[in-house]
Amino acid sequence: MKTSLAIKQTCVGLLLLLTPLLLAGCFFTQSNESVSRNPLELPPVTITPQDYYTIKLVFMGIPQNDEVLVEDKINQYLQEKIGARLDMVPIDWGQWEDRVNLMIASREKVDIIFTSQWSKHAVNVGKGAFLELSDLLQQYGAGILNSLDPVLLEGSKIDGGIYGIPTNKEMASQGGIIYRADIAEELGLDMDAVHSVADLGEIFQKVKENKPDMLPIYMKQGETFNAHYIGNYDALGDTSIPGFILKDGTDTVVRPNYAIDRYLETWHITRDYFLSGYINADATTNQTMNTDALGAGNVFAITSSLKPGKAEEIAIQINMVGKLAQKELNTKTIATSETAGSMLGISTTSDNPVLAMKLINLLHSDAYLNNLLNYGIEGRHYERVSDKVITRTKGTEDYNLGANWMFGNQFLNDVWDTESPDKWEKFRQFNEGATLSPGLGFVFDSTPVKSEVAAVVNIDRQYISALDTGSVDIDRVLPDYIQKLKTAGIEVIIKEKQRQFDQFIREQAERRRRL
Repeated sequence: MKTSLAIKQTCVGLLLLLTPLLLAGCFFTQSNESVSRNPLELPPVTITPQDYYTIKLVFMGIPQNDEVLVEDKINQYLQEKIGARLDMVPIDWGQWEDRVNLMIASREKVDIIFTSQWSKHAVNVGKGAFLELSDLLQQYGAGILNSLDPVLLEGSKIDGGIYGIPTNKEMASQGGIIYRADIAEELGLDMDAVHSVADLGEIFQKVKENKPDMLPIYMKQGETFNAHYIGNYDALGDTSIPGFILKDGTDTVVRPNYAIDRYLETWHITRDYFLSGYINADATTNQTMNTDALGAGNVFAITSSLKPGKAEEIAIQINMVGKLAQKELNTKTIATSETAGSMLGISTTSDNPVLAMKLINLLHSDAYLNNLLNYGIEGRHYERVSDKVITRTKGTEDYNLGANWMFGNQFLNDVWDTESPDKWEKFRQFNEGATLSPGLGFVFDSTPVKSEVAAVVNIDRQYISALDTGSVDIDRVLPDYIQKLKTAGIEVIIKEKQRQFDQFIREQAERRRRL
């Protein structure tokens, strides 16, 4: 009690000397413990995780068993680097469109969303989903600007604005299949003789005859022979908006899919394959990712966009190392769809766009963070073989996003010991010698036909998956599909896209003339 009395006496003396503001700090409760700290000394400030802004990152992917462990490791780093934390929000591919549409429509609070021209980027920009990033990029994106080819940024613009930061990866595009090389060898299949979609019929027939329990090819919405990456269709912007030219051609006339000979021919080939039992009967409804279907062990092939080492990447992801190979089915090309084929956009609902941009910048410039996000924790999810080469562990299955191409700068990535050690040099070589699309650099502004685009997109949701997977009788369904598209305004969209594209071509010609 003497100690308590002494403290009270001290406070009385201070009342005569200090301002009322300090006076408020001199009230103490009685205690049996001695006071060792100066009464005027402020208590130490403790910063808790709740004091940091949490950046919500939404992307395509499957939740990982060890996601929380990796997030904790990332957050320890981000708290020091930019004073923020990360909340990873993976959304399964099959649910992606509906979930993102709901997020945008409900104005859900998110910060960064994966976006691309093949996932309605331009449509969502038109809805006001993404911030224009030019100023943020200049202020907080030095790492991006120092590493990213200006062609990628320029090619991803919409009406002169930047609404997504492209991933630094390969610029060329090629499509084909990922297939079971071990099964092809077992059955003596001549994959070297395959050069087109039509050539696959004989291969699939032999697989079905010799492996009746194995599906020759798995398809789902968007993963078909008429996917833009196989058909080489240039949508001149968002692939969900009708009106295409061929990336590997020279014709600049914009046409709807049903007026393109290649598209029609592929529909008929796919229908024949479906009737022959080569394609899964539930192709229009099954939402299983095609890589997961391949990993189940009873699928021979899936369609895929290709790049050097793509089969090896997927093999690691689905635990089939040494069993997969890839086969190209078209000409290597470069179009605007590649420059904007994988981007991170900042949502207009973000409460802290500056921190969001700082995170994107780190993913483009900080190798430690980039690899931590992609591969997890060293010693648990992988072991290091050498400076840039890693190997699998028992824990790899608990964290293996397989989404390097979505995040920042892929040239910062380590490579697995089952991949080519010069993988990134092969990426650079892959970009060389590609055919340039006549539409390279052009992005259609759908604003003048926004209502028609919305109506046509709804029609496509009803018909396109069934047609592309061969699930319906083309001769019966196609006329109805075309008529509904015309009623919805597809011809108005095509006319406006052609008008803008023609203007772009004239401006490019004038620019070359002046040079």
